[in-house]
Amino acid sequence: MEKDTLILAIESSCDETSASVIKNGKEILSNTVLSQIESHKRFGGVVPEVASRHHVEGITQTIDEALTTAHTDMEAIDAVAVTEGPGLIGALLIGVNAAKALAYAYDKPLIPVHHIAGHIYANNLEEPFEFPLMALIVSGGHTELVYMKDHLNFEVIGETRDDAVGEAYDKVARTIGLPYPGGPKVDQLATEGEDVYDFPRVWLEPDSFDFSFSGLKSAVINKLHNLKQKNEEIIPENVAASFQNSVVEVLVHKAIKACETYQVNQLIVAGGVASNKGLRKALKEACAEHQIKLSIPSPKLCTDNAAMIGAAGHYLYEAGLKADLDLNGKSSIDIEEFSVE
Repeated sequence: MEKDTLILAIESSCDETSASVIKNGKEILSNTVLSQIESHKRFGGVVPEVASRHHVEGITQTIDEALTTAHTDMEAIDAVAVTEGPGLIGALLIGVNAAKALAYAYDKPLIPVHHIAGHIYANNLEEPFEFPLMALIVSGGHTELVYMKDHLNFEVIGETRDDAVGEAYDKVARTIGLPYPGGPKVDQLATEGEDVYDFPRVWLEPDSFDFSFSGLKSAVINKLHNLKQKNEEIIPENVAASFQNSVVEVLVHKAIKACETYQVNQLIVAGGVASNKGLRKALKEACAEHQIKLSIPSPKLCTDNAAMIGAAGHYLYEAGLKADLDLNGKSSIDIEEFSVE
C-alpha cells in the first residue's frame, strides 16, 4: 500500500486566515477559516494594514486548530503548502513566513501555490477533473478563462481588461447603498427585481475571450445619477437585477463559447463569485443545453480557504515543485508560471 500524503496548507492572501490538512489531494481532514469581515465592514472594504494585523494575531491559532481537528501533528505532515500570490502583499507575507518557519523547524518541503490555481483545485476536492477542461475564474480580483490539458497545465485564454467581476459587484453595491461585502447582497436583491434598465453587455472583439466590466459599472453609476437628477425613484432590486443579468449573460456566453472552441470535457467554475446563485443557475441551464459537464464547488469552497491551496499543493508536491526558504509573497504573479509539463 502506498503511504498517504498529508499536506498542511496555509492561505492568507486577503482577509481570511486559513489553515487546512489535505490527505492525498482529495480528502479534507480540516479546513479552519478565520474571517475578518466584521472588522472590515465599517470601512466598506478590506483595509490591507488591518488585514495584516489580524493575520498576525490569528495565524498560529488557526494552524494549531487545523492540525488538532485533523488529529495529526507536524511530524506526520509531508509538506507545507502556502499561497505565494497574488494578493495583498502584507497579508501574504504572514502566511508565507509562518509556512517557512514550519518547513524549517520540521524539515519539510515548502510548496508555493498560486492563489487562482487553488480556486481551480477546489473543484477537484468534490469532483474529479476530466481533462481537457475549461476553468472560469470569477472573484474579487480576477476574471479569467483558463484552459487545462492536464494537471498543473494552465493556459490563460481570456482575462479582464479592467475591473474584475467581483470588484464590479462591490462597487455597484456601494452605489446603491448596500453594506460590505456587497456582492452576495446584490445577488440576493437581483432575485427580487426586474431587468428594466437594460445595461450594456460588453462583448469586445468577436473572437475575444477577454472581459471588461468598467463600462458596465460606469453605466450603472450614470443611470443612478440621472435618475437622482430627475427626482425619479431608484428601485435597488431592479438595479441589481439589471446589473446581474448583464454580467451573467457575458460570463456564460464566453464560457460556453470557450468550451466549444477548445472542445473540452468539463467546465469548472472557481472563485468567490462562483457562489453567486444567479450565475450558478444560468451556467447549469446553458451547460445542460449545450451538453457540457459542469462543476461548481460548494459555496464554502468558493471563497478563500486553505483546503483549495492544499489540493493544488498536493499535485505540486507530487510534481517535485518546491521553494527555498527565501520564498517571498508576490502581489502579482502569472498562473502560467506554475504550469508543469
